[in-house]
Amino acid sequence: MKNRLIVTLFRYGCILAITGAVILFGTDCYVKATAAAAITSEDEVTGSEEKADAILVLGAQVKADGQPSLMLKERLNTGIQLFKDGAADRIIMSGDHGSDDYDEVNAMKSYAIDHGVPSECIFMDHAGFSTYDSMYRAKEIFQARSLVVVTQEYHLYRALYDGMAFDLDVQGVPCDTAVYKGDTYRKSREVLARVKDAGFTLFKPEPAILGDTISLSGSGDVTNDKS
Repeated sequence: MKNRLIVTLFRYGCILAITGAVILFGTDCYVKATAAAAITSEDEVTGSEEKADAILVLGAQVKADGQPSLMLKERLNTGIQLFKDGAADRIIMSGDHGSDDYDEVNAMKSYAIDHGVPSECIFMDHAGFSTYDSMYRAKEIFQARSLVVVTQEYHLYRALYDGMAFDLDVQGVPCDTAVYKGDTYRKSREVLARVKDAGFTLFKPEPAILGDTISLSGSGDVTNDKS
């Protein structure tokens, strides 16, 4: 009797494990397949006659000295080049500024200004705490309808999928030119993150912070929080 119970529990455990794996990897494949067609190149984006409302650069780690990490610099360099080549005349820097001692977005804006982008063309989304939040706020706060999204390719699928869920016209430009420490871990974790965002986009919960709308037709300096 005891052996039969063990066999039954093992059998059900295997069924649950297989079902979970199918859901996990099936959802991951669905998100990637849905977003894949929107991934394009810098040349294709800048060669288009229709310009996006903004270039959205997604945040990443900032070092203790306030300088962008290598991963973030790659995103910024691509976004800056897209701006200079005319993909859009506005940039949204969306990242984590959840505390006084950690600030991705001011570091991103300062870097772009140092590389020739006018301050008034750069908007900061101080509450881009997640990819989902960044895409939600791009539409609801900045009232964007079309975006060129910049991040590493493994991350781009989820960002574009989220944008599509909010009926945004999105194109994505990957910025992969380096191998980053911890890359394998990040890419593995991204599978779970895609599944999470697939669930979020079904129900569309509000981000932790929303706020008043900010017009992209005005100056990006309205988002400045430092003199």
